[in-house]
Amino acid sequence: MPATFWHLAQFRGAQGLQNLHPLLVHYPIAFLTVSVPIYFLAWILRSKSLEFIGLWLLGLGTLGAAAAACTGLLGSEGVMVAPSVRDHILIYHKWSMLAVLVLSILLAGWAMLARPMPRKGRVGFMIGLVLMAVVLAKGADYGGWMVYGYNAGGSLPQPIEFSQ
Repeated sequence: MPATFWHLAQFRGAQGLQNLHPLLVHYPIAFLTVSVPIYFLAWILRSKSLEFIGLWLLGLGTLGAAAAACTGLLGSEGVMVAPSVRDHILIYHKWSMLAVLVLSILLAGWAMLARPMPRKGRVGFMIGLVLMAVVLAKGADYGGWMVYGYNAGGSLPQPIEFSQ
């Protein structure tokens, strides 16, 4: 029995990480993405409880996006990827995700001021949510491309040069 507990206490997959960014990125992606259909449902169904759920998801996603952005920026110089991958993928990933952070801060701030969902300018708010989700999807795609296409942060021999 003690061996089982010891096995469960170890995080072998995390031992090879070059920074904390991979552990944090999935939460804001999930929270921010899910906030969009929840807010749409709240609007269509005129549900106050769904509006508050959307606000919580947007707020938690924004906090997670800030943490993911900080760990990504702090860890980006130390990640072993070829300079060509930095020039063709990492730069777009970084700017896409910073744009998502800015959009999520603006949208969450707006939603907090007009708690739980803006009445005035609601169409603009919803367009902002959709724009945030689209930029998020593209930025996450760049991140996945680096990880799965070029072993960013992995243990394969580096550098793996960029190829289209």
